[in-house]
Amino acid sequence: MTDDDHRDELPTELDVTGYVGQYTFPDIIRRRIPAVIYVVIAAACFLLWVTHRGPGHVLVNDGFGWVALALALIGVYHWLAAWPLNVGETDALVAASLRVGFPIGHASAQLGWSGLRSRPAWRILLYSAEDPPRQRGVVLVDAVNEKVLFDYVEANPEDWTKL
Repeated sequence: MTDDDHRDELPTELDVTGYVGQYTFPDIIRRRIPAVIYVVIAAACFLLWVTHRGPGHVLVNDGFGWVALALALIGVYHWLAAWPLNVGETDALVAASLRVGFPIGHASAQLGWSGLRSRPAWRILLYSAEDPPRQRGVVLVDAVNEKVLFDYVEANPEDWTKL
């Protein structure tokens, strides 16, 4: 196969041209699945460390105890960071429009995380509905309880007259 014959292509699940409908962001509560796996492996390592350590057992050493501790801590962190994603981007956009007080034209939503426990929050960048838009703003909406965490609105400083 030559370089001319090879073409990169997206996997079918990432090909947006074949998708019909609204995209649903995966729920972050799925982090609990690896959390359980980590804790189960940590328990198995701890059990092996307790029952098989000593001079007669050469395959189990103190590393099993340290690995058990590390995996247990990682598992607990994953469990605590598994927030339910109760607010979708459409609900966050509604909350943002209620906060800014003007009709929204173009808008963009991005899911981000904040804090040590990675609490999800929607970052909404929005413009007013006029053509050209007179105002723009950014609103931060908590993705767990739909509380508006931050908002900033200003007059649109961009010059659209040449377009």
